[in-house]
Amino acid sequence: MTLKQRLQEKRPLLAPGIYDAFTALVAEQSGFEALYLSGASIAYTLLGRSDVGLTTVTEVAHTLSRITERVQVPVIVDGDTGFGNALNTQRTVRTLEQAGAAMIQLEDQTFPKRCGHLDGKGVIPVAEMVGKLKAALDARKSPETLILARTDAVAVEGFEAALDRAEQYLASGVDALFVEAVRSPEQMKIACERFAGRIPMLANMVEGGKTPVKSATELGEIGYRIVIFPGGTARAVGHLLQRYYASLHQHQTTLPFQGEMLDFDQLNEVIGTPELLARGKAYEG
Repeated sequence: MTLKQRLQEKRPLLAPGIYDAFTALVAEQSGFEALYLSGASIAYTLLGRSDVGLTTVTEVAHTLSRITERVQVPVIVDGDTGFGNALNTQRTVRTLEQAGAAMIQLEDQTFPKRCGHLDGKGVIPVAEMVGKLKAALDARKSPETLILARTDAVAVEGFEAALDRAEQYLASGVDALFVEAVRSPEQMKIACERFAGRIPMLANMVEGGKTPVKSATELGEIGYRIVIFPGGTARAVGHLLQRYYASLHQHQTTLPFQGEMLDFDQLNEVIGTPELLARGKAYEG
């Protein structure tokens, strides 16, 4: 089933955040139907830096291509601002589509952007963003490659202005909408009442962010069709690594921590080493 087909269903699609082929593989094995390649998480894990526009489209595309080579489920990818103007956006869409993106998210922040839940954002004029979205739609080779329009205007121009922006983005012909950093369940309901009957809406759940965190089931009842927890994976892994390294430093061995680790054989089972070796052996001789 393609992502486009899946979004025809009313039940919400829960897409966990991933940042490399390993996290994507484990998420797929856990039963998720789609994955979300978080630009913030690429910055966190690839660069060890904040989500303030430091990553490049090349780094995103290389990460995405490794993921889509390893897993079969569709991947929604964070394309930030398109990394420039309308022409840059077209190159971004072509690059990410070639790397295997099922849906490409584009936002109306000024460049360089920053995490949608950080203060101090700016947004470009509506007409400029509409032009970038039309450029993105023209650039894709397949209608199965979906374009998700995100507005960050809630923090800059206010909630009503953000909805007005979303209305114009919808009119450009995009496939889904994302009103970032809404502040309350009431705002969630208002946004979905206005748009959810016409286009799939995405809810972004950021632990400790501006938007109240709810379950995918609750968000589906409000009207959201896509639910992402983009940075949760990196936050969970970061927490585990702090504990692991502290234990190793204190005890000078991993023995006290082994109950919370995969052993050698278990890890090889996860990544499919026995199957890979058997496939290689079939080509011998």
